[in-house]
Order: sequence, then structure tokens, then C-alpha cells
Amino acid sequence: MNISVRRSTRSLSTRALATGLALIAGFAASIPAQADEADAKRLLKSMSDYMTAQKTLSFSYDTTLDVVSEDQQRLTLAGSGTVLISRPDKIRSTRSSGFTDIEMLFDGKMLTLLGKKKNIYAQIEIPGTLDHLLDELRDKYNRPLPGADLFMSNPQDQLMAGVTDIKDLGSGVIGGVECDHLAFRKKEVDWQIWIAQGDQPYPCRYVITSKKITGGPQYSIQLSDWKSGVQVAPEEFAFNNATNAKKIELKDLPNAEGLPSNFVGAKAK
Repeated sequence: MNISVRRSTRSLSTRALATGLALIAGFAASIPAQADEADAKRLLKSMSDYMTAQKTLSFSYDTTLDVVSEDQQRLTLAGSGTVLISRPDKIRSTRSSGFTDIEMLFDGKMLTLLGKKKNIYAQIEIPGTLDHLLDELRDKYNRPLPGADLFMSNPQDQLMAGVTDIKDLGSGVIGGVECDHLAFRKKEVDWQIWIAQGDQPYPCRYVITSKKITGGPQYSIQLSDWKSGVQVAPEEFAFNNATNAKKIELKDLPNAEGLPSNFVGAKAK
């Protein structure tokens, strides 16, 4: 998608950026051609098994989403939120991006999306599991939950589909947590994941890079305040409309991943 944006008067230091890219290029050249795929697969499976085994979990997250302008400038939108999950069929999440503030509740039968800024809400009946809900949100309603692949019943199946190349890049530190850093390639995207070391191998950061769009825009999600085995009451996932919000159709509710008003979509050339 081509994007037209308002001009900004801010300037950037290109010398620091060039130095950083030179260091990255040197590091990339030093990666062995035959990285230890077996270790990478083992670490990813360990994370997948751990995530699948958690009946309840909660975390905070920060996301970034890149868009590319008509003149090939890469711009980044930032957002934050929280997620509370009770398997097999309940989730409560929030997302705020500066231009939208959405809360989502699902109790196994009814999905509620609340637009807090305008005090409006929409509801849809989608009975079923969390996996079914996440698939419907992505494929039918174009409202994917950030990092949804990580929270399906078997993350490994979702993540590894179509992978053609795997690298184990050693250790990294995310938010003060030492992690195993893995990189994967698919036909249309590259993706990386940082997995916490120790007996709670949860995903600390997940980054997807497009290979089909000039400029290589990325989507990333970084997790913090991780908790598992939390006690959760069913009422946590029920919508009680305490603010007397107005009910509207889903199509009229802003998409949390949509563009702010100063971004104008342009037709592809």
C-alpha cells in the first residue's frame, strides 16, 4: 500500500544510522552458512509446548507497525496494550495507539469490541475456542490480535508453516531478560523471535519483515510483565457496559491497526 503523509520538520542523524548499518552488515557476514537448525527447532518447540500448557496467562505489550510512503520513506506507528487469556475460550485485551483505544472481550460465545474514546461498542456472536476466534478476527473481520500466532493452541504449527531457512543467533537481552534469538525465512516474509531462557520460555519479542514491499517494513511486538497460572474469574471476560456506551455495527468501529487521520492511502502505481 502506498501512503501519503504530512511532512515533518524533524531531522535525523544519518551518521549514527550509517555506523549502525555498517556494524549490522559486518555481523551478518559472520553468521555461519549452516547455522544450528536443530537447536533452533528445539528452542521454538520448547516455547510452543510451554505456551500450549498455560491455562491462564497475562502480559503487557508494545507494538510497532511500519508503513512506506510514496517517496519510499519508512514510518513507524507505535501502540501498547494488555492481554489476559483463560484457555480454551476466553480473552480480554486492550490496545491504545494514540489515535484509537480499543478493548476486546470474549467469553467463549460473544465477542465485544469497545471503543473507549468515543464510548461505542459492537458485538458479534462467535461461539468456539480461542483458536477459532483468532482465525475469525484475522480472516473474516480483518482485525488480527497482535502476535496472535504466539497464542494459538500450537504456536509451532502456525510459525513454521512455509519456513525455508532457520538460524540460531545465540543470546540477546529484551527488557532485562536474557533470551535465545532465532531467525526464520519464508517466501514473503522473514521473522525473528527472542525466547526467554529458563523454565518459562515465553516469547519476549517477535518481529516480521516484509520481503515483497520496497523498504522492508516491519511489524514487531514486545512482551513484558509476563504472568502465568494467574487466578481469573469468568466475570473478567464479560461486558457490563458500565459507561453506557452506544451500540453500533462492527463496520463503524475503528480498527485498532488502522491508520491515523494524517495518513492518506494512495492507489498503487
